Order: sequence, then C-alpha cells, then structure tokens
Amino acid sequence: MKYTTLTNTNIKVSKICLGTMTFGRQNTEDQAHQQMTYALDKGVNFFDTAEMYAVPYTPKTQGLTEQYIGNWFAKNKNRDTVVLASKITGSGRGIFNSMRENLDFSKASLDDALDKTLARLQTDYLDLYQLHWPERAVNIFGVRDYSHIANEQWEDNIGEILNRLESYVKAGKVRHIGLSNETPFGAMRYMEEHRKGKLKMVSIQNAYSLLQRRDEIGLTEVLHMENIGYLAYSPLAFGMLSGKYLDGKKPEGARVTLFPNYSRYHSEGAIKATQTYDAIAKKHGLSLSQMALSFVNDRPFVTSTIIGATSIPQLSENIESINLTLSAEIVKEIQQVHQAMPNPAP
Repeated sequence: MKYTTLTNTNIKVSKICLGTMTFGRQNTEDQAHQQMTYALDKGVNFFDTAEMYAVPYTPKTQGLTEQYIGNWFAKNKNRDTVVLASKITGSGRGIFNSMRENLDFSKASLDDALDKTLARLQTDYLDLYQLHWPERAVNIFGVRDYSHIANEQWEDNIGEILNRLESYVKAGKVRHIGLSNETPFGAMRYMEEHRKGKLKMVSIQNAYSLLQRRDEIGLTEVLHMENIGYLAYSPLAFGMLSGKYLDGKKPEGARVTLFPNYSRYHSEGAIKATQTYDAIAKKHGLSLSQMALSFVNDRPFVTSTIIGATSIPQLSENIESINLTLSAEIVKEIQQVHQAMPNPAP
C-alpha cells in the first residue's frame, strides 16, 4: 500500500480508501466485516461512510452501514487502526426526509446527526466529518449545467456552519472537517471564512473517474492554490468502468442491475467512451478496472481514491490497482479519448 498525509493534518492515510455504502443493501454484515478485515490486512487504513448509508437509501436500512462498522470495531477492538470518515446528509434530497425533521446544517440537525453517527460507530470521535452536499442546490448527479433559479432561496450561512463544526472539534468529537459534492464557489466561500480565522475544510469528496473529470475544469485549481485534499469517489463509475455492463449486459447482483435508476453512467456517450477505454486497456494487457483506478490514483490532486466492492475478489483487484503505474503512452491515449468525449457522465 502507498500512503500520504490527509491534507492540512498529521494523519497518515492509505491512497486507497474503503468505501462502505453497499454495507446493508448489497452486502450482509458478515460480508462487510470480511471486507474491512481484508482491506485492513492489505494496508488500507482509511474507511469512509455516511449516516444515510446503505445505498440506495431506505428508512429501514439507513444507518446500517455505520452500525456494521461499529460492530466490527467492538468485535476487533481496533478503532485506533482506522482513519474514520463519515458524513451528515444535507438538504435538497427529498427522499431522505424521513431521516429527521430538518435536513440542514443547523445546530439541532448537526447535533442529532453526529451523536447518532458516533453511537452507531461505537466510537467517541471521527477523524473526518464531512457535509455530504451543500444546503444550496448544485448541479451534480446527472445535472450538467448550473441553474441559478434553483438557488434563489438559499441564504449564505457558511460562517455559522463552521462555528458549529468547530464546537465539535473543540469537544473532541471530530478531529477535522471536510466537504462533499462541492463546487469551486462553495470551496472558496469556506476558504474566505477560513481566512477570517474560522476552521479550515481539509478535503473535498467528489465523484471523479475517466467518465467524470469535470472538477479538472475549475475545482482542481482551487485544491492546488488553497491546499485542500481531494477524495475521489465512484472511480469506477458505479461499475461501468469495470466493463461488466458493456454490450448490454446486466450482471446478476450488480448495482445497476438491482437498482436501474442508478444509470447516470449508462448514457450513450458514457458507453461509447467506456468501450474506447476498454480497447486501450486490452491493447496494453490491462483490466479496464485497474487502468481506470490507476489513472485516478496517480492524479496529483487526489489524496485518496475511495473504492467499493461487493465481493472479496472485486475488492482485491481494486486494492491492487495501487501497484500499477500507467505508462506515458497509456495516459496519452486516455487523454485523446477525453479530448474527443469529455465528461460524458455529469
């Protein structure tokens, strides 16, 4: 395994982070425990979760992922071996309304979310606590273009949010704070408050893959100039970049087979780009999965790549991508595809 330092901290994290959102829907608790043990044995010391998991969200399965992780900690007495990140669910996603009365970042909501997360995880602190998405509307999850009309009701409360989060740091419940599904505007607003003396957001967790590189347009400049870490999730685009959905295949038990609404990586353009990337991988004797993951792993702005799996063989292949470095020739061929078909899956 390779390691780096979580930006703005003294915490050593593996370049591969274990994503856990399948725990509770696609994976049983026993399978989840097997994955965590396997990952830790392979040197993965960074786990990411969220209060809304398992995915897809249902009121019945909400919180199961954190519960499974907490039970694993209790069984193995190994909380101190893992750098643990979780997230609070933000507003603007009506399907989560059953989680609590208000899906916002008010003090009441933050208190409720964090205390329940810590209880489920059976720990008294998080290494990284993230805002799962902004309170304002943003163009993510299949929405390519920004619409200002959707944001007319938002009132800027970022300074207040940072004050609330800082109180958890001072209380020892949270070591560091971060963002998720955030934009260059949001990142810079938080940095503006940081320059006034407030706590710094140390990282941003966004979707990033061969099919989704839009953060390179503006956000990666912010990351570099402001020294903010980047946690890349969905590096295999919900499994599309494993190649298993090509030629119209619907593998039994696969995420998009089970949950067809998770199809934003299945557009005509995304399929065409995936076919082209698959041809590059085969030309160079690589699996598409490992080529796709290695590309993400090696981007200079990526702090850690969040991988997910539903089986140990998948998990093993994903972790082993850390040992692959793409040649300049392969990267050049990837760039040529990206120039011809940029960001087909917003």
